[in-house]
Amino acid sequence: MAAEKFETALKKLEEVVKKLEGGELSLDDSLKAFEEGVKQAAFCSNKLNEAEKRVELLLKQKDGGFTREEFRPEGE
Repeated sequence: MAAEKFETALKKLEEVVKKLEGGELSLDDSLKAFEEGVKQAAFCSNKLNEAEKRVELLLKQKDGGFTREEFRPEGE
């Protein structure tokens, strides 16, 4: 899932939620869908955290002006 984009993962998460809310899935299929939803939610959360850190780095001030620092995602 590393090459996946945030928007793609969010769309998948929305689809999972719709399936679960529909109430047509069996218990086993509901559990599988829920598991997939948790994975997609975690991925989205991680991407949002990375974006927040990048913004913080871009806005960090040095000597009265803005400076850009290299961003390294967690785990790299």
